Amino acid sequence: MMRAVLITGCSSGIGLCLAQGLKQAGYRVFATARKLQDVEKLSHLGFESYQLDLASSASIQLAMREIFSQTDTLYGLIHNGAYGQVGALEDISREVLEAQFQANVFGWHELTNLVLPSMKKNNTGRIIYLSSVLGFVAMPFRGPYNASKFAIEGLVDTLRLELTNTQVQLSLIQPGPIESQFRANAYLAFKAHVDMDKSDYKENYQGMIQRLKSTKLAAYTLSPESILNCTLHALEAPKAKIHYRVTFPTKLFAVLKRVLPSRIMDKILSKAGGGGKR
Repeated sequence: MMRAVLITGCSSGIGLCLAQGLKQAGYRVFATARKLQDVEKLSHLGFESYQLDLASSASIQLAMREIFSQTDTLYGLIHNGAYGQVGALEDISREVLEAQFQANVFGWHELTNLVLPSMKKNNTGRIIYLSSVLGFVAMPFRGPYNASKFAIEGLVDTLRLELTNTQVQLSLIQPGPIESQFRANAYLAFKAHVDMDKSDYKENYQGMIQRLKSTKLAAYTLSPESILNCTLHALEAPKAKIHYRVTFPTKLFAVLKRVLPSRIMDKILSKAGGGGKR
């Protein structure tokens, strides 16, 4: 039997690459997306596709009822769907921060809890979380996204301990810059939720906007296929890695965070963030 895998956020970029790659590798792929037009596109590409908005519990519950009507077992759950809210934290309202967590954290948690019972019953399964280099180091003007990814890392570390006596394995993939629509979507979120003209950081934002609107790839950017390779290993290795660090910046910062004092790391990360311009 083909192993069934559910992937969130499959409209483009990493999610679409994972859906296509895993289907080619012989998996039965349930590809979900937030927008109905993207679900229709995925269906035309030959996927079993469902609308799933991670910010909506009702949408999650409906999608899972439909998926479990097609299969009683999911071997893999791949958490990919998310967005990045940028802006100085003092310009981010409680409501905007809550929205970031609804999509990037609470939706992932709810979905995990819906899938876990069948995995534990079968005593097998893999849950893969697309985290970020910003899940273990912080950079300025990325606070809401930083906080959501730090939260995911804490949830996964805890859940891994709680599942020690099962064969369900959890992995965190921690990318750095990857070719995707992430910057374009972050710019839309910024425009929608941050009043630039009233901010003390207006000059920083001008540089940040140029970065977000630029089509030039950041240094060390890799293709989504680099995530696919890690995902296949996390699904198929007898003992999946706990952390998959992708791109040079991620590997570098992981080492620096272990060996450098916090104040020195602050200086490095502040410079690397470039006041939001990088």
